Amino acid sequence: MSGHGDAQPMTAHKSGPLRGTASVPGDKSISHRSLIFGAMAVGETKITGLLEGQDVLDTAKAMRAFGATVTQHGPGAWSVQGVGVGGFQEPADVIDCGNSGTGVRLIMGTMATTPITATFTGDASLRKRPMGRVTDPLALFGTQAYGRKGGRLPMTVVGAANPVPVRYALPVASAQVKSAVLLAGLNVPGETVVIEREPTRDHSERMLLGFGATLNVEKTAEGHVITLVGQPELRPQTVAVPRDPSSAAFPVCAALVVEGSDILVPGVSQNLTRNGLYLTLVEMGAEIEFLSPREEGGEPVADLRVRFSGAMQGIEVPEERAPSMIDEYPILSVVAAFSEGRTVMRGVKELRVKESDRIDAMARGLEACGVRIEEDEDTLIVYGMGPGGVPGGAICATHLDHRIAMSFLVCGMAAKAAVSVDDASPIVTSFPIFEGLMAGLGASLSRG
Repeated sequence: MSGHGDAQPMTAHKSGPLRGTASVPGDKSISHRSLIFGAMAVGETKITGLLEGQDVLDTAKAMRAFGATVTQHGPGAWSVQGVGVGGFQEPADVIDCGNSGTGVRLIMGTMATTPITATFTGDASLRKRPMGRVTDPLALFGTQAYGRKGGRLPMTVVGAANPVPVRYALPVASAQVKSAVLLAGLNVPGETVVIEREPTRDHSERMLLGFGATLNVEKTAEGHVITLVGQPELRPQTVAVPRDPSSAAFPVCAALVVEGSDILVPGVSQNLTRNGLYLTLVEMGAEIEFLSPREEGGEPVADLRVRFSGAMQGIEVPEERAPSMIDEYPILSVVAAFSEGRTVMRGVKELRVKESDRIDAMARGLEACGVRIEEDEDTLIVYGMGPGGVPGGAICATHLDHRIAMSFLVCGMAAKAAVSVDDASPIVTSFPIFEGLMAGLGASLSRG
């Protein structure tokens, strides 16, 4: 039984060449933020290309619960009538954020400096994830949080009645924590300062500026120092959501390892804080062309032409690259299994507190598929078996994690024997068209 209803086993069989165009959904990070910032603006924000996965739909429901008017006008086309900074009303019921760590943490930050109380919960996977990394810095504003042992959901958050600005240095590289603190700082007089030693995805900073906030980013000896002036009146915007590089990773990596493949993935975000996987793949010898680079919705994008790459070599992935590709290590480990030599991924301990312990999940699943693995708390090493060399033939546990499910299904498309996952239902949270899109390219997938 999954957190989304009955478990949905799925199997990927060795596939013929993948061909065609893979139009992946809108970026999940930007979709969440466009709804939240729209709710904090005064007037109507219009959004196109919104990801309509369950995670984002749960954020839309939450914004309605806090008083914003959120309307769907067509596929990917939405509008948000905002209530202004500090205008959130107290929700009448518990806020269920489903599987979304991004959603719950950003929403907690958004309401943390408004004198209202809200209770948050989520599915079985989200209820296991630690919230202290967000509630600890929010407490500096005067916010109170009461949750289960270990700072886990369900959790009640009491917004600060007289919030004070804070200066906070991130102990770990986390865009979610950074964004939560900045969102809380919007409703605080004075300047809120966040310091990150390593740069993380900067969608919140870009969107804050776009919506009219006063924000400055300075590179110093401490790291990136982000200063936000509180209590602005945010202006509604028209937001065009680019396609998600984390979702694009799955058809891209499938094409790299399935012999004879040649696909086009249009309009993928190339934000420098999100493109670590693509830099790494090119260093491994992947045949990826970045065509028609341009800017859409304030984000750099490009069309990706991807061909089967049988000569990929394992590498040591630079540790400092981890924040820009933290969600992509599971699918990178699959590519590494079909490459020659050893791929070393260090600085990845953040993977242990995602939707699942992703290091453990990938290590156990790849071992079941016949791949040699080494790991410690902060490192994953994959010993490649070359093109088509992975035996496969395993049933892999997804642990209610969408990226684990999709990664092992990609593995099965190129392995000698089919690879199954015990539950593919979580895929709907971020990539609801995954099955149809991959089948349309020629992947052989079956349910049950």
